[in-house]
Amino acid sequence: MKQIILAGIVAACITSTSVFAADLKLGYVDMQRALNGSEEGKKAKEQLAAKVKKYQDEINVKQEELKKLKDELEKQGMLLSDSARASKEKDYQNKLKEFQRFTKDAQDELQGKDEELTRSILAGMEKVIQAYGSQNGFTFIFVKNDNILLFADEKADLTAEVLKLFNSSRKK
Repeated sequence: MKQIILAGIVAACITSTSVFAADLKLGYVDMQRALNGSEEGKKAKEQLAAKVKKYQDEINVKQEELKKLKDELEKQGMLLSDSARASKEKDYQNKLKEFQRFTKDAQDELQGKDEELTRSILAGMEKVIQAYGSQNGFTFIFVKNDNILLFADEKADLTAEVLKLFNSSRKK
């Protein structure tokens, strides 16, 4: 719905006066490409990859422990008394729940960190885009997105220029 309203406003602006249409300057930025191509985006990916590896190593160790407990329970199950078997089964179930909680917490933390880093980068990118648009006389700069931009001439793609400005602004 928002896209239809936005398209209607842009169409109305373009067709309202020929003078305005002559001065109209449009551009777009592929935010996904800019995010992935920025130095901060690359650093964020590396940080997340390191965290994923750390968690994956821990998950592998915990999975191996669970496998050993299960194998032990299956091998010794018939030889153990009912109370000893019940105790081992309870221990296994507790460790399984602990493992499931750990993996869910790890996923939640990774997703939260990804969102936090992305939000931070996009906030900086937005400021750079606004400054670029203002300094270069743009009337509108759109975000290239599968749901919003149906067609855009490659000449209107500002992503590389904005990315260059964003990276240089972060180095200072």
